[in-house]
Amino acid sequence: MKKTLSILLTLALAISLTACGGGDKPAESKPAESAGTESSMEESKAAPTGEAVNWNFATGGSTGTYYAYGGVIANVFSEKVPNVKLTVQSTGASKANIFSLDDNEAQIGFVQNDVMDYAMKGESLFKEDGAITSFSAVAALYPETCQIVGAKGLTSVADLKGKNVSVGDAGSGVEFNATQILAAYGIDINKDITKHNLSFGDSAEALKDGKIDAFFCVAGAPTTAITELATTNDISILSVDQEHADQLKKDFPFYSDISIPANTYKGVDADVQTVAVKATIICRNDLPEDAVYNLVKGIFDNKDMIGESHAKGKLLDPNYAVEAISVPFHPGAEKYFKEIGVMK
Repeated sequence: MKKTLSILLTLALAISLTACGGGDKPAESKPAESAGTESSMEESKAAPTGEAVNWNFATGGSTGTYYAYGGVIANVFSEKVPNVKLTVQSTGASKANIFSLDDNEAQIGFVQNDVMDYAMKGESLFKEDGAITSFSAVAALYPETCQIVGAKGLTSVADLKGKNVSVGDAGSGVEFNATQILAAYGIDINKDITKHNLSFGDSAEALKDGKIDAFFCVAGAPTTAITELATTNDISILSVDQEHADQLKKDFPFYSDISIPANTYKGVDADVQTVAVKATIICRNDLPEDAVYNLVKGIFDNKDMIGESHAKGKLLDPNYAVEAISVPFHPGAEKYFKEIGVMK
């Protein structure tokens, strides 16, 4: 009965909450091959430091990057890190995952680092819910790039004033990213553009049909929706220049610099400077220090194996893992990063 209620709660969160990163519809929880029983899960949640643990891993929609990447990590751990067992859950991604950890339905999960910043402060996506502080950072894994796609001829974010612009689903993390980037250029999202709230796929179709002039997409590059659009339409990828990127990083410490390499998309033959947020693993504050240490060590000790199974795994880097993270790290993660010299 308890297991059934747990699955139903996970599904309810996934359906009712708008979250960023990770993909489409949630599916039922999918245990890794080595996942234990419900009774062993209950025991492991409160396992003393040093003992084996079995944690639920909240990821994202079943067709998205979070779910696939989480499955790869879980499978690698089942083979290489027997004292940390992970049961992968399909969810509504970042915001839903924070609630899931807070309710102890999952013990670790994926989030974008901007969303976890909002949760910790009770701002933006969490303004109505209030601050949630029951979680800690574990490690940032890869960038989710703020890509601003425009019709051919647009060259700057400043060009978007007065234009039809899609800013992602209403209330999503993408909409907050768009609000912040536009504001850095003196553009009010509610007054200075005609705002459209469309998914990435719908945004690409609308640009193709001339219904909008540009759209924001926050995801790993290349992104399928943009790749497909570029095969039929001439597009531009708008740059966030260094001056405005520096201001964004000052105002919102979860942003980091990134460049979209030339020819990532057809017709875009020069590097494009922009900013990114980070796909990050978080965990509950009350997890044992040694177990979280083993989790982080297991990821980085086996990064080559993870990279062989998922492209994003090739981006694993301990230095990247600790940069532009505004939420406190779990003591177990901090212990590992200090041990290898990337954190003081």
